[in-house]
Amino acid sequence: MLNKGLLWLTISFILLTWAATASELAKPEIPKAKGEQCVAETSFMRRNHMDLLQHDRDKTVRHGQRDVDYSLKECIACHAVDGKDGKPVSVESPKHFCRACHDYAAVTVDCFQCHTSKPEKKIKVEKSQ
Repeated sequence: MLNKGLLWLTISFILLTWAATASELAKPEIPKAKGEQCVAETSFMRRNHMDLLQHDRDKTVRHGQRDVDYSLKECIACHAVDGKDGKPVSVESPKHFCRACHDYAAVTVDCFQCHTSKPEKKIKVEKSQ
C-alpha cells in the first residue's frame, strides 16, 4: 500500500501537469495587427488598454477635448480582422480582435454599444523594401 504522503504528492503532480497543459491549450489566438508598431508595448497595452480608453473617453465626452492620446477608432483600424469575404468582421464574430482575449477572460466588451466595431476604411500598410 502506498504511503499517504506519496499518494498526495503523485496526485498533486498529475493535477498540476494537467492544469499546465490545459492552460497552454486554452490560450487565445490573438490576431496580428496590420500596422508596424502599436502606440505602446504589447504587454503594457494588454494590461492597461481599458484604462487608457476610459481616460480618453472621459476627456472627450466630459471635457470636450478631441486631442486625446489613444483612439478606439485607430485601434479598430489597425487591429481589424478580415473575414472570408475580405471585409473586416464585426464584434459579433468570434474572430474579432477584441473578442479573442475578452472571450478568453470572460469580460464583456461594451465599447461597441456606441462605437463601430469595424473600421470606417481599411488602412494601407506600407511594406519596407
